[in-house]
Amino acid sequence: MTAFAITQPGRILFGRGEAAKTAGVIRAYGDRVLIVHGANRDRASWLQVPAAEVQGLPCAGEPTLVMLEEALYRTRAFAPKVVVGLGGGAVMDLAKALAALIPAPDGPMEHLEVVGKGLPLRADPLPFIAIPTTAGTGAEVTKNAVIGLPEHGRKVSLRDDRMVARLAIVDPALTDGCPRAVTLASGLDAVTQVIEPFVSCKATPYTDALTRPAIGLGMAALRRLMQGDDPGARDRLAWVSLCGGLALANAGLGAVHGLAGVIGGMTGAAHGAICGALLGPVLAANRAATSGAALARVDEVCAMLAGVLGCGVSEAPQALQDWAQAAGLSDLAALGVRAEMHAEIAQASVSASSMKGNPVALSEAALRRVLDQS
Repeated sequence: MTAFAITQPGRILFGRGEAAKTAGVIRAYGDRVLIVHGANRDRASWLQVPAAEVQGLPCAGEPTLVMLEEALYRTRAFAPKVVVGLGGGAVMDLAKALAALIPAPDGPMEHLEVVGKGLPLRADPLPFIAIPTTAGTGAEVTKNAVIGLPEHGRKVSLRDDRMVARLAIVDPALTDGCPRAVTLASGLDAVTQVIEPFVSCKATPYTDALTRPAIGLGMAALRRLMQGDDPGARDRLAWVSLCGGLALANAGLGAVHGLAGVIGGMTGAAHGAICGALLGPVLAANRAATSGAALARVDEVCAMLAGVLGCGVSEAPQALQDWAQAAGLSDLAALGVRAEMHAEIAQASVSASSMKGNPVALSEAALRRVLDQS
């Protein structure tokens, strides 16, 4: 067996009602608390930390470098001892980046990949506690924060093993009532993030144990939620999202995310919706380009999806795309990706960090075909 390492939070609490433990747990990390939450601060009003000074910081969308720099200016003056992220993937990214950079003697560009110097952090991050309110990104258990640079048309990562949360509290009840469109997009992201680490060339026995049981489970839960809200399905999708985050932190991702990072940077479209639009065509492209053990894994994924969607194995990629669009997911054109952008996106995506995990190196021509079909 090939040697491997495991990166994961210090502690994970999972289950309905676990969020009730949050206040007491946070206070144990310090008496100056920064809470990063979504645009609607009322949704975070339930989180009260006794005997602590608390600063709230809204995150209105996927964080950009300008947003991060402005937030650093505001929060360094507050000098928190612990950072809490309460929200979806965008909130997690901003909170994680702030926990990493508030103690840093320098700015984000010293540490951002691709557009910056990509240097390791020079100071230990503040303790970070993650409380997700959507089931999709798995960002509560990953070691990177995604930051947009619209002027470069890119999304890049701030990445360090020390950025993993000290504590992740995954309470599926916090996702109850999530809007249908958000559930669909984030749910497809969750399914993508158990598929890509499973077929990754960097997969390990640890990531296989997380992802193999989660693929069909996640797809079935998402189908159920498109029919109507269901607490059991919410629980299962939250578990799949958690498994995906743990898996991608250890085995990487693939072409869906390699393309999605570039598309998101160029268009500002929602990450989950982009991933959902790409997943079927990327599966088809990988199936056509792989052989041997890699093809066997892709076919295993297709068989799991086929069992949920009621189709043949070879038909699964197209059936997945058809189902998602019938459920209301937009195609790439509707998300702002024009046909004349395809060549530029494909060229930029080839060198994306997520591509390193894809089971086969897809050519620019193959990536353009994926974009044409998405």
